[in-house]
Amino acid sequence: MATFETRYRGNLRTEITHLQSGNTLTTDAPTDNHGKGEFFSPTDLLASALGSCILTIMGIAARTHGFDIDGAFAETTKVMSTSPRRVGEVIIKITFPHGGYSEKELKILETCARECPVANSLHPDLKQTVSFIFKE
Repeated sequence: MATFETRYRGNLRTEITHLQSGNTLTTDAPTDNHGKGEFFSPTDLLASALGSCILTIMGIAARTHGFDIDGAFAETTKVMSTSPRRVGEVIIKITFPHGGYSEKELKILETCARECPVANSLHPDLKQTVSFIFKE
């Protein structure tokens, strides 16, 4: 279980503290919703959490099954919807620094993308589009 403390700092900003570690991060409202966009917005955190979770679960699975994804990265795009204002789609393009994964390893990676805890926690109406790119 993780516990956080969030404080409103004024000017549409919050500061979130991870109580176990003491690490902090600041959020800002996005420019299209009265903010300056100088920090992650809360909806940016939601979208980036999906990419981070997918990569983390892939890393755990790769370690467990004896292969690696070191150097992989996710490019995440958040698409906002209106009425109500919400995240309507998260598009994640995961790039791996090499190819050559076996069919079993590819299946493991695909399963991680669909079954990470954040993906399973999001409302089914939020579209999650995940693609893989393998560099040679």
